Amino acid sequence: MSILIKNGRVITAAEDYVADIYIEGETISAIGKNLPIQADAVIDASGKLVFPGGIDPHVHLSMPFMGTFSSDTYETGTRAALFGGTTTVIDFVLQKQGHSLKDALADWNSRARGTAVGDYSFHMAVTDFNEDSKAEIKDMVENEGITSFKTFMAYKGALMINDSQMVGLMQEVKKQGGMVTVHATNGDMIDYLIAKHRSEGKLAPLYHYLSQPEVTEAEASCRFTDLADYTGCPGYIVHMTCEGALNGVRNATRRNQKVFAETCIQYLILDASLYEKDFEGAKWVMSPPLREKKDQQALWAGINQGLVQVVATDHCPFMWEQKLMGRDDFSKIPNGHPAIENRMELLYSEGVGKGKITLNKYVEVACTNPAKIFGMFPRKGTIGIGSDADIVIFDPEEKHALSAKTHHMNVDYSGYEGWELTGKVKTVLLRGTVAVDDNQCLIDKGYGQFIKRKKVNGTI
Repeated sequence: MSILIKNGRVITAAEDYVADIYIEGETISAIGKNLPIQADAVIDASGKLVFPGGIDPHVHLSMPFMGTFSSDTYETGTRAALFGGTTTVIDFVLQKQGHSLKDALADWNSRARGTAVGDYSFHMAVTDFNEDSKAEIKDMVENEGITSFKTFMAYKGALMINDSQMVGLMQEVKKQGGMVTVHATNGDMIDYLIAKHRSEGKLAPLYHYLSQPEVTEAEASCRFTDLADYTGCPGYIVHMTCEGALNGVRNATRRNQKVFAETCIQYLILDASLYEKDFEGAKWVMSPPLREKKDQQALWAGINQGLVQVVATDHCPFMWEQKLMGRDDFSKIPNGHPAIENRMELLYSEGVGKGKITLNKYVEVACTNPAKIFGMFPRKGTIGIGSDADIVIFDPEEKHALSAKTHHMNVDYSGYEGWELTGKVKTVLLRGTVAVDDNQCLIDKGYGQFIKRKKVNGTI
């Protein structure tokens, strides 16, 4: 099957031009003006923007958490991602205490294989670092194509590792050509504040936010950069929310250290005032929580300064009935927020549309940098000859509103209900096949492939 996309305005992280794109099979074969090529199908992209498929490197599909599971499966979650222009996601395999990394991978493979609609890969979350799990790192990198290893500095007794384990993991991951990523918040301080607020009868969602003040994230982010600097291991901070944490990364550059930072779309456009909506604030209970407007300003600036390289989602949806588990106690509200379908359109409308970032920066942080950082470039993340034909055709002028009534995520509310946007995904190709067109998904579950990733060195 061959497809010719004609007359689109092609945007990459570095380029902006009008051209035709010729696709043969799963990859791009030719790019040029007025290509004299016959194809099995022709798509006229006149007046439209043409982006590489988006990459969301931070999602949680069918994830066990607080006695329940996130409500999007690999089928529903990757399909919703495609509707929003995201063609590849990276999920987190969670090692159980006392179990091997291999066991955890088998568990997650059983959920994803044969069910994913879009392409996917895995990070490995190491929650029990010991000599046995240390010995598995090499196999994960070299044979499984999993080159990033997630750590938690919070959730003691379940996910958290201590600093000695962190250093040991970093040393082994560096040796094997991988990267350590981190949920950087001070778990001990957060646990203390949660207990304090509960003992005082302060149980509303607002106290979820007040239990995780900015200092808890700033301190842990700085500590992580110090450990990464000591070990020389490539480091990546996930879901950064605040100015204090960003300043930790900024300070690291003064000693010539490179630490990657990711923020999420919600931290750029939502703020902590939503927690004042009584229990409705549970819709936005996530960790770290939403912050202040000054933090939004810092994060947008960080993107333009090159300190924040990626905009992801931390997509981890729960049905409203699941959120109600914490009706009488904020600490029992499942943490998570649905955004996998909304990221690309929100970032365009709020970022490009309002002059906060350029078109090239948009593609850089939503598509290209995730591919480069996590070892998928140039197969993914760009429009180039030989790259996978993961392509988004985007109408920059179409106005529409977000709503739970029309989204494709498996969750019964929206964190952006009624949000007016300018710019809409119209057609999405995944590996040379039209996956979404005219608001219809045209591929079935099982089309999505696992993407093995290359070793990384902490540079892009």
